[in-house]
Amino acid sequence: MDAAMVDRLAAGEGWALLQSLPPYDEASSLQLQGRLRDAGFEADLVAAAMTQSRLRSRATDKFGDFAAGMLFTPDGLEQSTRLAIAARHAHRYAAAGLREVHDLGCGLGADAMAFAGLDLAVHAVDADDATARIAAVNLRHWPTAHVRHALAEDVRLPRGEAAHAGVWLDPARRVSGVADARGRTRRVFSLDAISPPWSRVLAFADEVPATGAKLSPAFPHGSVPRGAEAQWTSWHGEVLECAVWWGPLVASPGRTAAVCTETSTSVVTEGDAADGMLEPALGSVAEVGEWLYEPDRAVIRAGLTGALVSAVEGAELAPGVGYVSSDRAGEVPWARRFRVLEAMPLSTKRLARWLRDQGHDRVTIKKRGVTLDADVLRRQLKMTGRGKGGSEATLVVTRIGGSQVALVVSPA
Repeated sequence: MDAAMVDRLAAGEGWALLQSLPPYDEASSLQLQGRLRDAGFEADLVAAAMTQSRLRSRATDKFGDFAAGMLFTPDGLEQSTRLAIAARHAHRYAAAGLREVHDLGCGLGADAMAFAGLDLAVHAVDADDATARIAAVNLRHWPTAHVRHALAEDVRLPRGEAAHAGVWLDPARRVSGVADARGRTRRVFSLDAISPPWSRVLAFADEVPATGAKLSPAFPHGSVPRGAEAQWTSWHGEVLECAVWWGPLVASPGRTAAVCTETSTSVVTEGDAADGMLEPALGSVAEVGEWLYEPDRAVIRAGLTGALVSAVEGAELAPGVGYVSSDRAGEVPWARRFRVLEAMPLSTKRLARWLRDQGHDRVTIKKRGVTLDADVLRRQLKMTGRGKGGSEATLVVTRIGGSQVALVVSPA
């Protein structure tokens, strides 16, 4: 969608058409487009409005009721911050006593909406003209938020008495150019390939102490700047981002994990993990305890499994796999607990025989730290679910002491 189409959709006939559309239904979308063209609407405007209707339907999960009054692009929607997470970003700036935020690379404006919602003045820019215009539409309800088309590198940031100002960056992680059938362009993973690049993000942080940047969950631990905080955040178990914070925005220096749902947030820090990191991993499958714990993926991504080791007085099965064994039954809000029914070296014949003897004819396979095809293993075990009256087992395939092992577990 180009800038001219954004302007057409954002006002007059285009906005009226968009707001008049019924809830998006893929099955009837072609018929609806035909009726709208027959009613006299131009074909390109109808197509753009229907695309917006489809994107709004998808955006409801991230933006709730706000989605019905917003404009989107496929790439922008995918990379945009969920409003609940954007609110957590904004609270950092408000808690630090800042009064304005320079959003350099605002995208569709999700984080800017959260900043403005806390009465922070927002100065937002985006390198893409159409995207900047979309952000302006999405921020129209907040008079203290202003958006313009510009490169982050060209923005003149406040100097001198700038303690009240902060910077927020969400570098683009998709390249411009040809999109796929769903309207998305190719994703990039290198810190040098994001826009602005990591070196420029670091320069912004040197220039303005209160700087935050939203990066990929694949952000390498070795790239966390000294004194900064890198927080991996999950939403209902899905790791969404790693945000790096500098200066007064730092809550706990080093690596942290935030495990979030609509009703709760748990934060795990390097301090929580320090003692557990000193505990040795298991040496053999014979040492597996009665309980198996699986931390949230954000905790694993942040390299903080040691916090779970400490919390349950256990031991990790093998360095880096994330699973923790313990004889202690406890509730950890950011981890799942399973009862261990059987633990053995991975042998398909032995495992298949045990599963059949227990009356199982199908399995759910969880694997970490091993390279195997779950479907191939399921066929080798002859766990096809075609038996009569059988039950399902949960199978964890991982490593202990350098060897592959199989644990049959039951959710606690």
